[in-house]
Amino acid sequence: MMAQPVPHHATDKKRVKVYELRNNDWFDRGTGFCMANLVQNAEGRKEPKVIVESEDQPERLLLETKIHKEDMFQKQQETLIVWTEPVNGIDMALSFQESEGCSAIWRFVSNVQHALQNNLGGVDDTLSEDLAMDGPPAINLPAAELGNLSDIETSMRIMGSTVNGREALTKTIMAEDYIGKLIPLVEMAEDLESLQDLHRLCNIMKSIILLNDTSIIEHAVSDECVLGVVGALEYDPDFPSHKANHRHWLDNKGRYKEVVPIEDEGTRRKIHQTYRLQYLKDVVLARILDDPTFSVLNSLIFFNQVDIVQHLQGNARFLKDLFGIFADPDADASSKKEAVLFIQQCCAIAKNIQPPSRQNLYNNFVSHGLLQVIIYGLKHSDVAARVGATDILISIIDHDPQMIRQTIYRQMNENQPPLTDSLIELLLVEVDLGVKSQISEAIKVLLDQGMMMQQQQMPEKFQQAAANGDFHGRPRPQADPQQELFLQQFYERSAAKLFKPLTDLENRSDMHFSVQQASMFSYLVEILCFFIRQHHALSRYFVMNNDIVARVAQLLQSPEKFLQLVAIRFFRALIGMQEEFFINHLTDKRIFDPILQVVSKAISRDNLLSSASLEMFEFIKKENIKNLVKHLVENHREQLLDLSYLQTFRELLQRYDHTQGYTINMELFLETDDESGRRQPPNSRMMEHISMDPAEEEYWNTSDPEDDDESPERIGQKTLGSNGPMTPTKPLVDYPSDEEGDENADPNARLPGDLSPSSEGSDSSASAGGPPERIAEKRRREEDEEDEMDKLMQNKRRNSTSSSGSSATVSSSMGRRRKSFSPSSGNGAPKKIAISLSPALKSGAGDARTDGDA
Repeated sequence: MMAQPVPHHATDKKRVKVYELRNNDWFDRGTGFCMANLVQNAEGRKEPKVIVESEDQPERLLLETKIHKEDMFQKQQETLIVWTEPVNGIDMALSFQESEGCSAIWRFVSNVQHALQNNLGGVDDTLSEDLAMDGPPAINLPAAELGNLSDIETSMRIMGSTVNGREALTKTIMAEDYIGKLIPLVEMAEDLESLQDLHRLCNIMKSIILLNDTSIIEHAVSDECVLGVVGALEYDPDFPSHKANHRHWLDNKGRYKEVVPIEDEGTRRKIHQTYRLQYLKDVVLARILDDPTFSVLNSLIFFNQVDIVQHLQGNARFLKDLFGIFADPDADASSKKEAVLFIQQCCAIAKNIQPPSRQNLYNNFVSHGLLQVIIYGLKHSDVAARVGATDILISIIDHDPQMIRQTIYRQMNENQPPLTDSLIELLLVEVDLGVKSQISEAIKVLLDQGMMMQQQQMPEKFQQAAANGDFHGRPRPQADPQQELFLQQFYERSAAKLFKPLTDLENRSDMHFSVQQASMFSYLVEILCFFIRQHHALSRYFVMNNDIVARVAQLLQSPEKFLQLVAIRFFRALIGMQEEFFINHLTDKRIFDPILQVVSKAISRDNLLSSASLEMFEFIKKENIKNLVKHLVENHREQLLDLSYLQTFRELLQRYDHTQGYTINMELFLETDDESGRRQPPNSRMMEHISMDPAEEEYWNTSDPEDDDESPERIGQKTLGSNGPMTPTKPLVDYPSDEEGDENADPNARLPGDLSPSSEGSDSSASAGGPPERIAEKRRREEDEEDEMDKLMQNKRRNSTSSSGSSATVSSSMGRRRKSFSPSSGNGAPKKIAISLSPALKSGAGDARTDGDA
């Protein structure tokens, strides 16, 4: 892509917005540049017209209207001209950016209409000059002499206050080469040691540059004028006792270095011009620069840089000579260093160009051996070369990390040391913290598997959490088999080398580290957290095999608070995975003992360490990780009691104590679609799909101590509504369901399995008062019990309690519930509710129904 030139709009064109009245609303037709002039028609005659060219597409006209002698134009306010098109009657309006532009167009329209109304006939060639739109007034600047500097400064200040004056001043300066005439005055004033004249020359140069004209700025930084311009700007009147050294800096030819000779003269000239523009923007004019001039300077720099890069990447001979320096054994180290810095500048410029051009540049660099250049720079003794190589690598990774990965795959196939090994070596020995940070980011990006591969290795129950953003992996494309093989080899060969400083802590008791060592541990633990989130299976084995958890726990003994925070964040990342492997690993290593010690010391202070620690325990409580809750309370109760004034730790203790360690497994409440599809219909009998495990079966079959202590009188008093006394030792016959019994049973037939006559007699005496009302009460009680069981079935679990540790309320409640269920046979067979109607009740003689244990 070739660079587009900076647009130079004609000074007689005024920036304007075009509006059209549609349905009583002004419609914006676009922004452009307006000019009024005499345009030759097809017949060869000149017609006065107002024309607006589009700002975005200069070849497209937003407006072209002919000026008639009728008084259809009106000027409103200072920047608005409205009229009605005589052909179609549409109302139009021009809104000018500057009032001077509106005045110039209005004067032209008024002059044309005045000429037509005074019977000047057709507007012919003889009148064209008189009717032309008023352009910038012609000005005459005083002669460029030391004695006229005061008048020159005053004239430029006055003319620079208006748009027309600025345009006229710009034309005059360029037409008369006024800058070239002022430059000799600088040396004359210096010879005369006239500080006042030098200050005036500085103000004049500032005024000329701040006219914000690209042609003036390009002329000012040309080879002929640049030293004289910056020489005048050295004498700033705001700092009368100081003098800058701009000429000495720019005139130093030694600052321009050609690693490989650039033969194209135009490219060399643009390189020099770009350097001067950057110096002018960043140093000379940094204090007085306004936004328009700043924008113009940036535009000139950008387009020059694009042209330079396009020329260099298209020059195959130049690239061959450039990268051939690193293959030449006779090349000195300084040349190679300069080549690294030159490539770094090219990559920095490439960040601002279009992606296709940037991709072509990187492809050309990689094909010529860019990776060897990066490896050379990373191992260089000079920090500038290491920074340069790191910048090159980061620039390419930010653009396309797969490009570097493919190169690493090729190195692996050729049994060459991969680039990642060089990055690891530099990370462990680098003293520059900025370079460390960039290298750690580069390692993480290169070893990023991508979201799809990550989810394939994650447990199924966490894939939805990852999709919701709980696991912060980079949204990269799915890793290919080459990436998987690369990861395996990395964990086999390079991971141990990367985390060797952590594993070496095993034999170290002193946790005082230097600044470089502490920062290294910080980056290593951060990389380790990233690996755990991204490389599920591989990272688990590595963490367990190298005892990484215990080594990170040693950092909690460091006096540096930020290292303790790094360790806390690592354990929080492991717990956040909610994997049984990591949770059991943490409990086996008894990691919470040093963690709670750190928390006890830091919790009284409002800092990041205490906040991160408290958030970790809050997460355990909120997610109800039962293994961790049980481990914490059973092994660290005293420490938790000391912290129980905080709600988080108090609720952890209460949760364990209320459930005696059998915490609720929240996963049972999270039904998948398959599980919800297997649920029984809501109107099916609930006892038919309750399954009981053997331990609970045995518990329900045993008797309660309170039942053994009860007297026969109390047993006789315990009845369920009107259903007669409890008979827990006699099993019931399995009857058909209530629905079948209500619809199909013969009321006069004796049901099989009726109770003994003695039981019937007791039922008769107990229910002689009013059988119909007692039957209704029985029905209501059964419905209430079914509602209670429906709630239990929705939770898919019954809370179990131990007989020794439960409260009196829980014991009595569970005892009553036992009396509501029939004894289980222990084989897990479905249970049914059985109802027995006595003959006396059927005949209306007042015999009561007997209900067994339900």
